Amino acid sequence: MWQELASAPVSFGAAGEVSVVASPKSKICPPGWAGIVLLGGAAIMTAPSEEAAAQIRQAVVELPADKLTDPEAVRKVLPIGEVLGPAALAYVVADGFQPAASAELRVEELPAGHADLGALERAAGAEDAGEAAIAEITSPAFVLRVDGQVVAAAGYREWPSSTAHVSVLTSPAWRGKGLARATGSAAVRHALAQDLLPQWRARVPASRKAAIALGFSELGYQLSIRLV
Repeated sequence: MWQELASAPVSFGAAGEVSVVASPKSKICPPGWAGIVLLGGAAIMTAPSEEAAAQIRQAVVELPADKLTDPEAVRKVLPIGEVLGPAALAYVVADGFQPAASAELRVEELPAGHADLGALERAAGAEDAGEAAIAEITSPAFVLRVDGQVVAAAGYREWPSSTAHVSVLTSPAWRGKGLARATGSAAVRHALAQDLLPQWRARVPASRKAAIALGFSELGYQLSIRLV
């Protein structure tokens, strides 16, 4: 899936190997940026131009692959402006899934794009809503309400190679109460029923903790950098 999103011929090698390719149309990072994905100890990197790819290849020989998603380590070998990430990449298969169980939380299903999801995004703020990307899900939305208001939601967007990219968003006033785990569990169950591989990408510790509680295993990291 990540190789396809790179939008150029590139593949993960053996553990410790790094593959760098020029790909102006890469989807693993914002346009004009360089993207890094580390999985199973091997990394692929996309650069916005051939010149940038050559610069990256020369620089990363000084770094072990497992340091390529550490912004401070990368800053020592490359001139970096902005940074997005790193985000942990976690996956779960049916046999490892540990669904959340709570008689007190009743998860409701809504169609993607439902107006009540917009209210939740406004409550969460632009930065958190953009990170969660609930507006981009292609699955139903699985939500929890308090006094009629949606305070947490999860769903997924179908990505290449039968991957379900999970999105989870909780209103700030209701975080730390297990709502992400409850709604995320419903989204993951739905994805597995469609024979999709759930992927949970998370930066903040609380989100990573929720994924691990559901049986996800962290297999790598993603980082995007803007060269200057």
